[in-house]
Amino acid sequence: MINITLPDGSVRQYEKGTTSMQVALSISEGLARNVLAAEVDGQVWDANRAIEKDSLVKLLTWNDLQGKATFWHSSAHLMAEALEALYPGTKFGIGPAIETGFYYDVDFGDREFSSDEFKKIEDKILELAKTKEEFTRKPVSKADAIDYFTEKGDEYKLDLIKDLPDGSITFYTQGNFTDLCRGPHIPNTGFIKAVKLMSVAGAYWRGDESRKQLTRIYGVTYPKQSELTDYLHMLEEAKKRDHRKLGKEMELFAFSEKVGMGLPLWLPKGAALRQRLVDFMTKAQVKAGYEQVISPHIGHKNLYVTSGHYEKYGADSFQPIKTPQEGEEFFLKPMNCPHHCEMYKTKPRSYKDLPVRYAEFGTVYRYEQSGELHGLTRVRGFTQDDAHLFCRPDQVKEEFKKVIDLVLYTFTSLGFDNYTAQISLRDPNNKAKYIGTDENWALAESQIIEAAEEKGLKTVIEYGEAAFYGPKLDFMVKDALGRKWQLGTVQVDYNLPERFELEYTGSDNQKHRPVMIHRAPFGSLERFVAVLIEHCAGNFPLWLSPEQFIILPISEKYEDYAKKLSESLKDSDICGLIDFRDEKIGRKIRDAEVKKIPYMLIVGEKETAEGLVSVRKHGQGDLGSMSIEAFKEQIIKEITV
Repeated sequence: MINITLPDGSVRQYEKGTTSMQVALSISEGLARNVLAAEVDGQVWDANRAIEKDSLVKLLTWNDLQGKATFWHSSAHLMAEALEALYPGTKFGIGPAIETGFYYDVDFGDREFSSDEFKKIEDKILELAKTKEEFTRKPVSKADAIDYFTEKGDEYKLDLIKDLPDGSITFYTQGNFTDLCRGPHIPNTGFIKAVKLMSVAGAYWRGDESRKQLTRIYGVTYPKQSELTDYLHMLEEAKKRDHRKLGKEMELFAFSEKVGMGLPLWLPKGAALRQRLVDFMTKAQVKAGYEQVISPHIGHKNLYVTSGHYEKYGADSFQPIKTPQEGEEFFLKPMNCPHHCEMYKTKPRSYKDLPVRYAEFGTVYRYEQSGELHGLTRVRGFTQDDAHLFCRPDQVKEEFKKVIDLVLYTFTSLGFDNYTAQISLRDPNNKAKYIGTDENWALAESQIIEAAEEKGLKTVIEYGEAAFYGPKLDFMVKDALGRKWQLGTVQVDYNLPERFELEYTGSDNQKHRPVMIHRAPFGSLERFVAVLIEHCAGNFPLWLSPEQFIILPISEKYEDYAKKLSESLKDSDICGLIDFRDEKIGRKIRDAEVKKIPYMLIVGEKETAEGLVSVRKHGQGDLGSMSIEAFKEQIIKEITV
């Protein structure tokens, strides 16, 4: 007999060789019908794979990320089976699950392929799914694997096999299709009820431009047609909300090839929006006891050697800046924290001085591959709302909890009310990726877990997602379309103070090391603005809108009155503009709606004579006439944060 421990801590006894599916059946048939795979001692397995020893088992369904990933990986195999049936002689590269769905890289030989053929492939996938063929796992020797794919003439699988050690190779078969794969897979193809092939692209084998370009087919599947319908509807909504599209229409930001890819240009309206976010955070930080600092955009190579950034990221950063002095090199700043460490060292510190809280809207630069750049969400130069707190070990948890409060205040103020706190820990099986002692890592990780528990956060733990110098708490925010974004982050760091030899004099008159807390509630202004645009479809809260009103004179005769109104509003710190164009009022209203300006003030003969404004609200329509003072009062109430 073996003991199976479930996530709730309960322990059940089963015969050796029991499968996770049998465990599920022993709990309830309803549960078993939904099990896609299982996590056994931290590894995802097929639900029908035998368990030979005492194990911790978590049953995975569609509601689990790893359950979805298994479902989509199996769907890639099912698509490959359909392709092989429809296009004999097709060769296959790799077919992984991705964030939503899957792809497979395939070689059709001399055959031209286009998305026009998607429908017949989708029909074939559903036809094969209905057979409910099981996914069968089979360990094979390296020699047998080579023989199999040599006979098939698939040079891509042979290329993959040569890098695999003998004894680690497995095949998976469903129906008439066998693939080289380490798995896991869903129990059978019958779980797949809805399919949509999304796009087709070219992809060089193994990312090497000197090798053959394969056809990459992207698809997505669901266990219910209604879920696929909802997903496709969400994609249409996402297109409408795309921050790149809205950013252009609203004249917020632009990119220029002459300036450089991934380097955003903030236009006047975007700069105003960005400055309002900076002002909001600055006000909150001053109240929380932070001091504002400014550091340069470059730093000496030795600074980043000391911090460890050069060792970890030097090869992927921008090339060093060389000076006339031989051997002297500078780097564009990839992080603000090394600079803040040097600021801390500018004078002796006592235990009574701590915590020291340095905040900076610091612009940093990191080289991203051109293919990975995406609007404001993935850029090469971005500004972090960065801060570093230097505190005594006994202050860490309390300071960490105060930072959590600041992050939650930020989310609440900007309408993000659906979030999960991800506790990102070190990968216990690959400690070489990180710096510092096991003792310090254990201490930092326990402090984050305790702080999150005491603040009552809904949390998940992810191993291997820590920064190289310390664990962190990442806030995963869902937007209005249910998409997940990583925004705010808080990190505990015992290692940089050690590397920079930071000190304070304790109450015992001895020297001690402070602990660093890194935090950025926005993450970066660029990414935050992108997510915010898509979350609210460009309809910003009034206090954040770069243009809060637009005055629309019906004709030239009323422009003087419009100017008088504009000056009065601006005297009350309400920002906006006048549409002086010689256009009909209907066109002016439509254009203001497209630009998502919150309030339109229409002025004509009656308004000018009676000292009123006719007010329209974006997305709501006519609010009637009122005095400018009444309008001011309404706006001031609405913009108070």
